Amino acid sequence: MVFTGRTRQDLPVALEELSLDRDNKALVITGTGDSFMDQIDGQSLGETCKPAVSEKLRVEGGKILQRLLELPMPVVGVANGPATVHSEYLLLADVHIASEHVTYGDLPNPTFGITAGDGLHVAWEEVAGTARAKWLLWTAEQLDAQTALQWGVVSEVVPHGRALERGLEIARSLASKPALWWSLQKQTLNLYLRRRITQDVPSGWHSKASPRPTWPTRTRDNSR
Repeated sequence: MVFTGRTRQDLPVALEELSLDRDNKALVITGTGDSFMDQIDGQSLGETCKPAVSEKLRVEGGKILQRLLELPMPVVGVANGPATVHSEYLLLADVHIASEHVTYGDLPNPTFGITAGDGLHVAWEEVAGTARAKWLLWTAEQLDAQTALQWGVVSEVVPHGRALERGLEIARSLASKPALWWSLQKQTLNLYLRRRITQDVPSGWHSKASPRPTWPTRTRDNSR
């Protein structure tokens, strides 16, 4: 998919609906085709240099991260290909599986001249450590799957064709456990992350190096 302003609006609503349906016992987040997410349509986000637009984006972005962590069911993130846009969605999953073809990085923020303060910094600091997060977010380098495994970013690396299958396997196993157990487990294991998202995302989000970012041309169809 191509991440757009509409994605940012719709995803918090979708996650809220998932959380309210008690028949949902596990969630798998993955991409389609050959990537998790590696394209963004910057123009669709609007005039981000305007305070009202910037605040709207901040609130929507924060809700996505909070709701991912607050979902009552276990979440399995499956990185099926490059995750260079909003990789924090995968890092906030309860279990994170990666295809051997995956690369991780931060495409939008260095391109647009925007700080990575929308939660990306929190997720990478917590999962990989401060020094590694700084290296990744300063240099705009990309990690391959095996390096991500060594850094503790992913739970498993599997052959490319088996990533989704393995994610579903784990999700079904977790879904078979008592609902009260995984609901309390989520609250316990995500307590500190939830606190950090609430505390650190608003203060760091969307500081710009230039008053009007130059958006790159979107290169892929957004129909999926």
